Amino acid sequence: MKLWTKDKDSLKVVTDFTTGQDRELDLHLAPFDVLGSMAHITMLESIGLLTNDELNTLLTELKNIYSQITAGSFKIEADVEDIHSQVELLLTKKLGEVGKKIHSGRSRNDQVLVDIKLYLRNEIEEITNSIQPLFELLISKSEEHKTKLLPGYTHLQLAMPSSFGLWFGAYAESLTDDLIMLQAAYQVVNKNPLGSAAGYGSSFPLNRTLTTQLLGFTDLNYNVVYAQMGRGKTERILAQAMSNVAATLGKLAMDATLFLNQNFAFISFPEELTTGSSIMPHKKNPDVFELIRAKCNALQALPNELTLLTSNLPSGYHRDLQLLKEKLFPAITTLKECLQMTHLMLSAIMVKENILEDEKYKFLFSVEEVNKLVLSGVPFRDAYKQIGRDIEQGKFNYSTKVNHTHEGSIGNLNNDKIKENFDQTLKGFHFSKTAEAFSKLLKS
Repeated sequence: MKLWTKDKDSLKVVTDFTTGQDRELDLHLAPFDVLGSMAHITMLESIGLLTNDELNTLLTELKNIYSQITAGSFKIEADVEDIHSQVELLLTKKLGEVGKKIHSGRSRNDQVLVDIKLYLRNEIEEITNSIQPLFELLISKSEEHKTKLLPGYTHLQLAMPSSFGLWFGAYAESLTDDLIMLQAAYQVVNKNPLGSAAGYGSSFPLNRTLTTQLLGFTDLNYNVVYAQMGRGKTERILAQAMSNVAATLGKLAMDATLFLNQNFAFISFPEELTTGSSIMPHKKNPDVFELIRAKCNALQALPNELTLLTSNLPSGYHRDLQLLKEKLFPAITTLKECLQMTHLMLSAIMVKENILEDEKYKFLFSVEEVNKLVLSGVPFRDAYKQIGRDIEQGKFNYSTKVNHTHEGSIGNLNNDKIKENFDQTLKGFHFSKTAEAFSKLLKS
């Protein structure tokens, strides 16, 4: 059933093809469609397109629908095209003529835009809420294991001493930068497109500032053409921010997979967090990290997928944009799952002590010995050659004690500064404003 049907309906095969996965994916949008409609009709009443009684009647029934959604009993009927149609049809069946007034001054184009933005805003908050405990865990692990040395590699060859403090802390700071990009995406998402209608505005005197306030947006997409052009661009920006988080998780997963290997044996996990083999009884495979690595690799392809879906579109609405949901919505779920599983694994990680006491790691300390000569007055290049000769002639002597004190080094992790930066970025989201706006709207 389509609200926009005139005298003839499309062939079923056409309807099925063009509807695609909308009914399934639109359930993600359901609560936000209702909230968007509540804000819209509140605005319509303020400009005289609804009476106060009509507004109250519509608000009461929309709240009932919202309760069904939150209770999990709401569904989009098989013959209904999308969430927007389902909500309006429910209102019309229950309220009659007044239900038909809800769509005045808007199009499904700006309706889906505001739904998606409200949904993405909520999902960014959930992603952030999954990043924060992982960040805190990484900082905690960094502090807990800061004195335990670890081999550092370049080209996968032994390079210089590192530490578990540095390793955990590196990923904490990586998430700090990822959060900055996620906040930038949030700022783009948190602009109101409602009132742009089909992309060219309306002859009604819509109060777009009012709907912006009612829905807790920080600002408007002012230009109505650009509001429509923002669909696709908004998703790409968020996908890029998500891909940064995925890159951090994927690299950490690769490190963990490598470090768990028996030839490294730097870390271990409880048996219940690893998997076995159907033929080799000794196996403890890092399947969780391998799947995180693969899923995060796929997430890093997402910005390019969305770009290719939209790159040759002119301004205005095009049905191609519907496919963005099929790519982005499942990817959001995947990223949240990867964040949660990474947290689970790292919360149970065990690290090996005294790794660098093994003589096979002795050349990690070559730079330390070079620097000792430099501190005694030997020019660096001469010190470098002297230690190089000692290594070649089998005369290399070393100490496993390191004394790195500069900012961000083994002995001075600056985790407090990293946490300060993370917390500062976190404060910039202002998630509470959204919660307050929705609470006020639902109480209206």
